[in-house]
Formats: sequence, structure tokens, C-alpha cells
Amino acid sequence: MARAWIGIAALVVPLAAAARGGSPFTDYRAEKPGARHHITAADLPPPFDTPDVSNGPSLVERPKDAWPQVPAGFKVELYATDLKNPRLIRTAPNGDLFVAESGPGRIKIFRGVTKDGKPEKTSVFASGLSKPFGIAFYPPGPDPKFVYIGDTDAVIRFPYKNGDLEASGPSEEIVKVPAGGSIDGGHWTRDVVFSRDGKKMFVSVGSRSNVNDPDGDPSEFHRADILEADPDGKQMRVYASGIRNAVGLAVDPGTGLLWASVNERDRLGDNLPPDYITHVQDGGFYGWPWFYIGAHQDPRHAGKHPELKTKVIVPDVLLEPHNASLELTFYGGSQFPAQYRGDIFAAEHGSWNRSVRTGYEIIRVRMKDGVATGEYEDFLTGFVRPDGQVWGRPVGVAVAADGSLMMSDDGGNRLWRISCAASRAK
Repeated sequence: MARAWIGIAALVVPLAAAARGGSPFTDYRAEKPGARHHITAADLPPPFDTPDVSNGPSLVERPKDAWPQVPAGFKVELYATDLKNPRLIRTAPNGDLFVAESGPGRIKIFRGVTKDGKPEKTSVFASGLSKPFGIAFYPPGPDPKFVYIGDTDAVIRFPYKNGDLEASGPSEEIVKVPAGGSIDGGHWTRDVVFSRDGKKMFVSVGSRSNVNDPDGDPSEFHRADILEADPDGKQMRVYASGIRNAVGLAVDPGTGLLWASVNERDRLGDNLPPDYITHVQDGGFYGWPWFYIGAHQDPRHAGKHPELKTKVIVPDVLLEPHNASLELTFYGGSQFPAQYRGDIFAAEHGSWNRSVRTGYEIIRVRMKDGVATGEYEDFLTGFVRPDGQVWGRPVGVAVAADGSLMMSDDGGNRLWRISCAASRAK
């Protein structure tokens, strides 16, 4: 029944889209490597301009003729298979890939690439964790002493030195954070990154609800925030607020600025509000739940907190609404062409409540001198078949030691590797 409904939507929506003329809003059928997008706050429709729908993907096995698509000159290889719920990826200073398998509660390591494009070695670094997601090496630099892990209810760390394939000692709890998922409901991912100088730790904590008002819901305390603390967990404070769910965090190695990849609220229609990627200001307020994308008030909280209306920061890059933007990373490798250096790659997990699907791709966010242009482009696409069936969902992105781009796919339980000829990187 659901598949039949999707087919009807696929016929109806193009007519509506055509009637909108030059609308910046699109869907998977227009996603292709190199296609550019630029959404602004002025493009936003009124709330409930389209009906709220539920259209989650029914995952299928990869069809024999299906493969991820990338720009000319790039190649996609299947790096590893048979993972279980692979989520965030981080590259260790020695080049090992750390992957959070959140469902089973473990961190895996993948080392090297064989001539066949497979890992040279695989190991379980730690297990028995509580929905781990974020991974960070401390202190930042070439010689870390610890691996920090963002469990859903705490930040913990393990002793670590370059080359360790399993934890050399027990975990140490650094600081408690509000729990999520099956433990206490709501968004459960907790990313962890350090400032460039290693003096501050940032932790993302998503909201417990879609748009509950924190004024009357104490369970939203220290949620929809990015928290800051010392590396030992002390002096915790709210670094930025009103950020519904900053799933991915990253620090720009060039400027030292903190960036976030954010899932905005639901139930306002197909094209509202955009998800976003933005640098995060200390003390900044980004609107949730009373406002979104600047001074747009959520009608479900009409009249609330008028004093905050002019304080809501408009994010740097507005993405297709309901894309479900997850991990992001800055490209600093030497394998891709020079014009990619300093740009952001981000994983778009894909929509569940849009009449025609959007996302299910890797995007490239254009940067110029450390500042986002507001534009992004499709980089890797192809996980949605023409009939709307989905066979892959990007979650994590990381730059490997050789400059290739690694991607985790929790829809197919795979890791993918995107590379290009080194001779082009000039």
C-alpha cells in the first residue's frame, strides 16, 4: 500500500513543482553529481503550504544495475560490507578509520587499503557501549593519548596511542549528558570535537521532542544545544542554543571555527524548514522551538518570546528541507582537485516525511576563504531508484590518509570509498 501511495505522489508533485516556477526546492529525481543549489530565507513558503506526510523509506537490497554516482574523474568502490549500523567515521592521526557501530554499541577500526580496495585489517576497538556516535582524538595533533566517545548519555574516553587496534585500558566517564533514544527518548546522537588548541570540548545534544516548549518541559534542559566543557568535563556551559539537532560537528582546520550539520523540525510541510550547515557562534541562538531560519515564528508557539525574534541567527547554508544532514568534514586532502580543498562534505541521510524523497546523498558545500558561499552541490547520488525505492543511506564522511573520501551507509551496512586520479590534484 505504501509503495502505491509513493507512486501517486511521484506523479502529482511534479505538476505542483512546475507551477512554482523557479522554486529552489527539489527532490531526488533532480539530484545528480554537480547539480548546484542555493536556498535563501526569502525562499521559504508559509507553514503548512503543503500537507504533512509520512513517507519513510522501505529499504531494499542493492539492485544489480545500481551504483553510487559521482562527478566525472571520480570513482566509487565498495570498501567494506556486513557492518551493523555503521554511523560516524573519524580518521585517526595514523590513518586508521574509526567507525561507530551504534546499534551493537561498539567502535571498529579499519586499516589501510589493499590493491582490491578492501581494508588490510579490521579490529574491534571497544564494545559494550551505549549507542556510541561521536569519536574524537585528544589532544588534537599527531600524538593523541585518548579516544573520546560520545555515548548517548555520557562522554567517555579510552587510553590510546597511534596504532592501537583495541583499547589498552577501561573507559573513563568524563561528563554526563542528557540521554536519548531508547534510554530517555528523543534524539540520541552525541558528537564530540575539540577546539583547534585542544582547550575546549564541544558536545552536541539534540532535542527530546520535535517542538516542545522548554519553558514547560524540563526534559528539554541542556538539549537542542551545543555544550562546551574543558577536556576533563569541568566548567560545562551552553555554547550555542536553539539548535534542534546538531548531529555532526567539525572544526575548520583553517579558521578554527566550530561548524554544525543540523536537522530542523518537522510537521510544517514539504518545504519547511530547511535543514542547515553553519558555523556556530559562541552564545548564538538559532531559534528552536519558537523561531526558525531567522525571525520566522513557528505557528505552534505563536506569540511566544517576541524578545528573541531579532536575535535568531540565520544559518550559513540552507539545505533541502528534511534532508536529514548528518556528519560533515572539511576536505584537506591532496588527492581531489585543488578547488575542493577547504570545502565541506556532508552526508544527507534522506527524508522520511516529504511527499517525494530528498537527500540520500553526499553534498559538497562551497567555501571561499573559510566562509560559506551559501551554495551547495550534489556530489554522490544514486541511492534512490526511479520508483522511489531506497538501497542506501549515507551517515558518516571522513577524509582518509590518502585523500580519498570515506562514507558509511547504514541502509546497506557498508563503507564506501570515493577516489580520483592523483594526477588531477594540482
